[in-house]
Amino acid sequence: MEATREIYWNIGQGVVIPMYILALAAFGVMAWGFRQRLPIWRQGRALNRFDRFDERVKFMISEVFSQSNISRVKDGGVPHAFFFWGFLTLFAGTMLVMLQADFFTPLTGVNILSGGFYKGFSLALDLAGILSLLMLAGLFIRRFVTRPKGLEIVKDDYIVLQLLFAILITGFLVEGARMAATELRQNPALAVFSPAGLLTGQLFSSMTEVTLLVTHKILWWLHFALVMGFFCAIPYTKLRHILTTSVNAFLAPLEPKGTIATINLEDESIEQFGTAAISDLTWKDIFDADACTTCKRCQDRCPASATDKPLSPMKIIQQIGELAVGNPSGNLIETVSQDALWACTTCRACQDICPANIEHVNKIIEMRRNLTLMEGAFPGDEVRTATSNIEVNGNPFGLAYASRADWADGLDVTLMESGAEVDLLYFVGCYASFDNRNRQVARSFIKICNAAGIKIGILGKGEKCCGEPVRKLGNEYLYQMVANENIELIKGYGVKRIVTTCPHCFNTLARDYQDLGLDVPVEHYSTFVNSLINDGRLKLVQDPEPFDFTYHDSCYLGRYMDIIDQPRGILAAAGGNITEMDQNGYDSFCCSAGGGRILAEEKLGSRINIARVKMAQETGAPLLVSNCPFCLTMFEDGIKTGGAEGQLQVRDLAEIVAERIAA
Repeated sequence: MEATREIYWNIGQGVVIPMYILALAAFGVMAWGFRQRLPIWRQGRALNRFDRFDERVKFMISEVFSQSNISRVKDGGVPHAFFFWGFLTLFAGTMLVMLQADFFTPLTGVNILSGGFYKGFSLALDLAGILSLLMLAGLFIRRFVTRPKGLEIVKDDYIVLQLLFAILITGFLVEGARMAATELRQNPALAVFSPAGLLTGQLFSSMTEVTLLVTHKILWWLHFALVMGFFCAIPYTKLRHILTTSVNAFLAPLEPKGTIATINLEDESIEQFGTAAISDLTWKDIFDADACTTCKRCQDRCPASATDKPLSPMKIIQQIGELAVGNPSGNLIETVSQDALWACTTCRACQDICPANIEHVNKIIEMRRNLTLMEGAFPGDEVRTATSNIEVNGNPFGLAYASRADWADGLDVTLMESGAEVDLLYFVGCYASFDNRNRQVARSFIKICNAAGIKIGILGKGEKCCGEPVRKLGNEYLYQMVANENIELIKGYGVKRIVTTCPHCFNTLARDYQDLGLDVPVEHYSTFVNSLINDGRLKLVQDPEPFDFTYHDSCYLGRYMDIIDQPRGILAAAGGNITEMDQNGYDSFCCSAGGGRILAEEKLGSRINIARVKMAQETGAPLLVSNCPFCLTMFEDGIKTGGAEGQLQVRDLAEIVAERIAA
């Protein structure tokens, strides 16, 4: 017998017109549901996220069909991706059946669902259905049985999972009833290509023909009604993320990661700085709330949340959505709470892992801007003091300008004020200039450059804080003040290239300063030193003494700038044997100093730096290597206060390289 089947078997062609009418009605309900969401999104300010259209479409297609972001998640990510692919295969198969029955057959008389193609088609759909059912069961267990800490369960979760289970199960039952009346009796050789149908068909094998036909028809209409109900429910339940999350991939920012809008402080028409209400957000900020799947992965990755602080990136997005729908004029900052806002380290772990491309960090920064610029608020008096010190002395310590270059006494380094020609400018930063521990890093970097024959210049007492900590705390005014002074000085010396040992300075000079007119290449010393070694300009000792270490990826170097492998390559060339922490690379755990937190005391919950030090201890490595002055400072403190003295030592990448330069 020919390998095929009769489409609309036992249902009849008369069902086609009412079926399409009902389908159009269901899609109409879905469209109307999304139409009702438009006024909610439009409460926000204008924002152009339709530029570079082709690039956006390509990114969306890649994100949606590859499921690459969701697959990275260890807890539930892979089952979700396989469920998506399985369900997508079932949908595609259904569309092909529709085309065959309602277009190919009546218009051409050609039956593509026959022979070997039909066998493969039938097997693929059955396997996709089985896969979807198994993955859905896994997701059900995660949400309702094992249930990760902090994962909230709402009414939508019950509705969505029950509906999906019902669709899959009734689909198999419809197939089983049809096969019990046809293939199991008439063409058993074909039935093996529908393993799920073959199994469920046994449930109906004892029925009389009349009962079987009635049962099949009831199940068919039930399955169809559930599918139509699925489409109707999309805009009114969490299922809306099927579309909104996909669209959010199209709407994702195409600017470099970590880009912050620069306020035009000279615009006298601006009466409101930052965000205090729903209307201060952009429409995309509000749309993010509809794209959120409440999967809790952002919260799981948040170092503040992990150390019992009142911050949940997921909850902030939910609160925005709730206010936008229920109380648009409500005070957003009071709803979120200042403690939650100030707890953020802007490490970007939440955005990096988010499968919905939600932008958490900039929303927090905008609310901080309102607190700082409109309310004069600070996380604490110590931050107020540090901010005042930056304004008056150009550094958070309140130390004199004249002492900024003292660390370089006796080194072969040029003060730019002398007008000498140099190969590059070393933007030292506040910690390497004034903090005794980090001064050793600066001296090591100069030693590396000297060994490679690089002429280094520094700004000396003219250099000021790059402004990054206060900017991340919301003080755009002070940031732009010190930034413009630095830029004017750099331009005045005709600098052609800048290198810094601080990832925060690196991000700020390389990206943020561009909005203020700096057009000079900026590089972090890790990639700079890596290039020197690869080019043969910097010679390390042959057969160096091996050492064991674990490595901390600075948030502002790894997640923000995608610099992951180069530091590891340098350490390997220096003789290092790495033991990675569980959270490394893009999954790295923050040191606690980002987002301006370097200036603030950590008063709530447990200490983030101690948590990270414990992660390093768990590797068994005696040495923790970092590449950031903030991280180095936090780890020195975490080792002392966390009881790890004598068990773990922290050193900077530059110090290790400087010790292994060939004579």
